[in-house]
Amino acid sequence: MSTQLWKHAGGAEPGGWNPSGQHGPEAPIQDRSKTAKVGLGVFLGVVTSLFLLFLLAFIARSQVSDWRPLTDPLAPLAHPWMLWVNTLLLALGSACLQWAKMSMERAQAGRAILAFLLGGAFAVAFLGGQLWVWQQFAAWGYFVSGNPANSFFYLLTGLHGLHLAGGLVAWAVVGLRLLRVGPSERLQTGMALCAFYWHYLLGLWLVLFALLTSTPETYQAIAAFCGLR
Repeated sequence: MSTQLWKHAGGAEPGGWNPSGQHGPEAPIQDRSKTAKVGLGVFLGVVTSLFLLFLLAFIARSQVSDWRPLTDPLAPLAHPWMLWVNTLLLALGSACLQWAKMSMERAQAGRAILAFLLGGAFAVAFLGGQLWVWQQFAAWGYFVSGNPANSFFYLLTGLHGLHLAGGLVAWAVVGLRLLRVGPSERLQTGMALCAFYWHYLLGLWLVLFALLTSTPETYQAIAAFCGLR
C-alpha cells in the first residue's frame, strides 16, 4: 500500500472541517493532498506493471504440457461459487467506501463514518473468504507445488490479498482518526484515496477472476495474440 496514502491519512488535524473548502490552512492541506494523490497514482502504476508481468507469465506457462487447468470438470474452479461470494464482498466494500466519500463531500459525517467502517469490514471478510478458498484447495489436494496452475492461483490471489491488507492499514489509520477527532479536510482526502484504492483492487480482482476461471482455449487465444505460442 502506498506510504503516501497512509502517512497523509494519519496526519489529520482536529481543526474545523468545512466541505466547502473555506478552511484556514487550506493551501498546505491541498498541497499535501496533491502529493498523496500523485504518490498513490505512481504506486498503482507500479502495481499494474507487476501484475501485468505475472499475468503474461501465467499465460506463457499455461501453454506447457504439464499444465492442469483448474477449470476441468472435477477441479476446484469448475464451479467457482466461493470466488463469486468473495467478489460480492469486495464489491460491497468498494461501494461502501464510495458512499463514505460522497457522504463526506455532503457533510454527512455520521453516514460517512458508518459507510467507511463497513467498507473495511467487507474487505476483511473478503480476505477471510480468500483464506477459506485456500483451505478448500488444500483439503482437495490442490497444494502450491502440485501443479503450475495451482502455484499461479496461490501467487496471484496472495499478491492481491497482500495489497488489500496494506490498504487496510490506511483504512485503519483514517478510521481511528475519524472516531477520535471527527471529520477534517485531510481525512476527507484520506477517505477519497482509500475509496480509489479499493476501486482499483476491485477492478484488478475482476481481471484475475476472469483469467483464473477461463478455459485452456481462452489461454491459447491470448497466448497467440501476445505472440507466446
